[in-house]
Amino acid sequence: MNSSYQQLLKNLDYLNLKQMIEHLGDTIDFSMNNQLSFVDTLVKLTNYEIDVREKSMINSMVKVAGFPHRKELSEFDFEFQPTINKQQMLDFTSLRFLEEKENIVFLGTSGVGKTHLATSIGIAAAKKRTSTYFIKCNDLIMNLKRAKLENRLESRLKHYTKYKLLIIDEIGYLPIDREDAKLFFQLIDLRYEKKSTILTTNISFKEWDGVFQDTMLANAILDRVLHHATVVNIIGDSYRIKNHFETEND
Repeated sequence: MNSSYQQLLKNLDYLNLKQMIEHLGDTIDFSMNNQLSFVDTLVKLTNYEIDVREKSMINSMVKVAGFPHRKELSEFDFEFQPTINKQQMLDFTSLRFLEEKENIVFLGTSGVGKTHLATSIGIAAAKKRTSTYFIKCNDLIMNLKRAKLENRLESRLKHYTKYKLLIIDEIGYLPIDREDAKLFFQLIDLRYEKKSTILTTNISFKEWDGVFQDTMLANAILDRVLHHATVVNIIGDSYRIKNHFETEND
């Protein structure tokens, strides 16, 4: 018995099943005390390994997504922003919109929580092992511009198109010249009706032609973004200013 047990430990070590090694003794004791079947014992033992690997995979998915922080929906102060429908946000984190290949646009002034909400939905997607990527609009434009100069634009566009969920943050904070707007349009067009995109912006849609410095391009981008989209217009005060005042009053 002892030699068989030692051989089993060696086999598990060879297969790099660390959690099964760690819980082997306890699982055998539990199995004998509760008269578990061989199959039920194996299920219990392998669950230890799977649970740890799943957590590791989820952490990896969240890490590679490039989120600016790890703020989830549970941390959002809905009382401070009463214009936001909490049930709608919970529905977004259920990821139903991904199955419909729909977009989400968070529209509002600086500091109202657009990035927090977009990130929390992205984290929910990454935790479900959905390929997700977060990037600021200016960084996205610069990456596409650099790729074009290095004759690898097609592969870079494919890279950003592959994600089931792409989050583009801060559209409109910096102007985008006409040539760069064309690059942005190409990406939006490639994702159109195929993948979901979340965008955050502080600029009303009527002003997008000023951001992209070309009315026709701006309309073409908006047409594809808004065709299958939910627009969340956040009207409220800035969290950052609120926190600043709270600090002053402490």
